[in-house]
Amino acid sequence: MRLSYPYKAFRTAVAALALGAITAALWHLRAETDRLAIEAISIDGTPVTIFRTQVGQPGPVVVIAHGFAGSQQLMLPFATTLAHAGYVAVTFDFPGHGRNPAPLTGSIAREDGATRNLVAVTAQVTEQVRMRGDGRVALLGHSMASDIVVRVAQALPWVATTVAVSMFSPAVTRESPRNLLVIVGGWEGGLRREALRAVGLVSAPEPPRENATYGDVAFGAARRAAVSVGVEHIGVLYARASLTEAVTWLDGVFGMSSRMLGAPDRRGPWILLLLAGVVALAWPASHLLPVVSRMPLGAGLGWRRLWPALVIPAVATPLILRVLPTNILPVLVADYLVAHFAMYGLLTAGCLWRIRSRSVTTQESESSPVAVGALPAGALAVTLYGFVGLVLPIDTYVTSFMPGPNRIVLISAMLIGTVPFFLADEWLMRGPGAGRGAYAASKMVFLLSLGLAVGLDFGRLFFLVIIVPVILLFFLVYGAIGTWAYKRTGHPWVAGIANAIAFAWAIGVTFPLLAG
Repeated sequence: MRLSYPYKAFRTAVAALALGAITAALWHLRAETDRLAIEAISIDGTPVTIFRTQVGQPGPVVVIAHGFAGSQQLMLPFATTLAHAGYVAVTFDFPGHGRNPAPLTGSIAREDGATRNLVAVTAQVTEQVRMRGDGRVALLGHSMASDIVVRVAQALPWVATTVAVSMFSPAVTRESPRNLLVIVGGWEGGLRREALRAVGLVSAPEPPRENATYGDVAFGAARRAAVSVGVEHIGVLYARASLTEAVTWLDGVFGMSSRMLGAPDRRGPWILLLLAGVVALAWPASHLLPVVSRMPLGAGLGWRRLWPALVIPAVATPLILRVLPTNILPVLVADYLVAHFAMYGLLTAGCLWRIRSRSVTTQESESSPVAVGALPAGALAVTLYGFVGLVLPIDTYVTSFMPGPNRIVLISAMLIGTVPFFLADEWLMRGPGAGRGAYAASKMVFLLSLGLAVGLDFGRLFFLVIIVPVILLFFLVYGAIGTWAYKRTGHPWVAGIANAIAFAWAIGVTFPLLAG
């Protein structure tokens, strides 16, 4: 079908606006590290990055530790903000995370297991970088690392203060750690209560209040629970209030007048604009994809026939996996996630077979042959677009997203789960006559299925709760790109293959590697 001139003009305008958004976002993200000297070093195999201003004498060192499934890049907002404020900010990758080639050792369920080992690594980095500044040291940790930095501060009496972001730590006592600031997101209900508990140890007999400071900095007894309104577990790292609280607190502890050059790190909105630009550009770019089938393929199920294929896999998958062994890979929690994808996909395929629904009649199928070579070509094009437009920027500005040699095999193993899920799901949700809103509903049902799995085995799978927002974001981004790819190519498996590779990649590069 020949496209009208207004349609072509609109498509061109969208492409131009998307490219403009991408360019502006990259420029501003690059500007966040202007006037900073950045040095990458290794401490006994641990990747470490040191941030400092290029002018003036170095101030106190702030060692910054990331949370579960995170990396150095995730803590960049704090690192650049503190460096611009005159501090020497030091980030590093925990074992099993990011670019650290060493696996995470020890049981994550025991304090004398993984916790002890993570404390040892953090203490080693802290001692090695102490003299990179003026000799004074502070610690800052997020989520899982909030407990780690508390314990390190208790072990190293010369640590002047601890900033614990989204903290949960049974190690906090009335006496230690010294000068504790807890920063928590407004949407982190349970962690807000934990912050008040830690502050309440020194506020008695007065009930603890948020955004109030108790105790005396001079005696190392100061405590404060600061709330960043309107953000959750990841957003708290980007919130202006979080960054400002950290600088203000450290200035107070170290007796420094703030030397911050400009505003705190503002990468959050620019990252969102970059991702929005990449997704928007995918629509005009999808018109360059090859046509696989002139007649759109897919199950084409209306809601009446569709709902059993949505409900059965969602309920059955966590129940079946509850009794099957899923500790099959040296990667924390991801082994279960890949098993969930695989079982869910196989059950969905079984439902498709049982329904015996075809997207087109035999006559239509004969008149609309599939261009076999165009299918892998289209899937490769969408995969490469995601790599250039999403993987590389995420790795640079958000979190470690490029695999080391030890993760290539893991990504391949993850495909065993993601391929059956996305091929079956894309075919089930596409085709003429498909129920309106069914595609979005299928993704929400999958997330509910994961929630049921967590409820059945909370002790082992509770970390999945933390990453649900990330999975949802991936569903939204790749769902949009996949929809445009389907409308152009006419075949559900173009997006199915690309989505399977994207999710296998994301799981394989982010979840912590465990020692065998």
